[in-house]
Amino acid sequence: MHGWIILDKPLGLGSTQGVSAVKRVLRQGGYGKFKVGHGGTLDPLATGVLPIAVGEATKLAGRMLDSDKIYDFTILFGVETDTLDAEGVSIATADVRPTMAAVEAVLAQFTGPIAQVPPSYSALKVDGERAYDLARAGHAVLLASRNVTIYALAAHPTRHSSGSWNRTAEQQPAPHGDPSVRWDDEGGEESTTSSEAPLEEVTLTAHVSKGTYIRSLARDIAIALGTVGHVTMLRRTKAGPFGLQNAISLDKLDELGQARALEDVLLPLRVALDDIPALSLTPDQAGALRQGRILAGIAADDGQYFAELDAVPVALVEVEDGDVRVVRGFNM
Repeated sequence: MHGWIILDKPLGLGSTQGVSAVKRVLRQGGYGKFKVGHGGTLDPLATGVLPIAVGEATKLAGRMLDSDKIYDFTILFGVETDTLDAEGVSIATADVRPTMAAVEAVLAQFTGPIAQVPPSYSALKVDGERAYDLARAGHAVLLASRNVTIYALAAHPTRHSSGSWNRTAEQQPAPHGDPSVRWDDEGGEESTTSSEAPLEEVTLTAHVSKGTYIRSLARDIAIALGTVGHVTMLRRTKAGPFGLQNAISLDKLDELGQARALEDVLLPLRVALDDIPALSLTPDQAGALRQGRILAGIAADDGQYFAELDAVPVALVEVEDGDVRVVRGFNM
């Protein structure tokens, strides 16, 4: 049991609770005791991809923190909260509502390298204390701006889980003959407003670098549109190499644990290093690296490699001028 279990984290569950759930299932399934950790915090109000490292994969959890990620998120315009999400209290309001055309026009300002100020309610430390602890205690929290990269940012209307776009309770489904409404191939309604109609909310998809705060991005987009806003929905659809296609629900996790079939969803340790080439070793070379020795005279370009012996992970290594040094060894 060395590898990755990818959870589709539900609303209200913290990342550490996700780790605890996997530990519990391993214990109940009689798998024995393994180290378990997560590869990147996901707020309780967020859902989606939460990589859980099991066994030797925990040695790579830190690398997952450095990976880029993809999120879907909804901005509700007109109200800014102290937490920048639906959990907080209102601290500012505005009557301005942007159009879809205005939203799409402003997104270029937030694509590429940008500077952003993290939320006051974040896990960043200020003088040794968590920013959210200081904020909850009523202290003014001033965090420094940080540089991040937004690789891609796109807007699209907000869907209900049924597949139709959001409507108010008073609105009735428009007939298929209404020219203001587009329909998908299955007869589902795709759009109910023109690009010039004012929006109460908008859903965006963002592909971002490590360290990016989606709540701050939402705040800044709203301000650039001449209004204020906060995040009402946040879903991570990809973290590093892991996507929703790999993710399982907590119910499925319990079901597989009871059936002693967690191996069916355990992804290999190697998957987290899909961007790093493999370096095949001889038994003697593998033994030397496991003892922490340096291999000399290896014909490989400089850089990091995933060293393995007959597909068994040995170490994450660094090659420099033909010398191979262990960065992180695996006991497998």
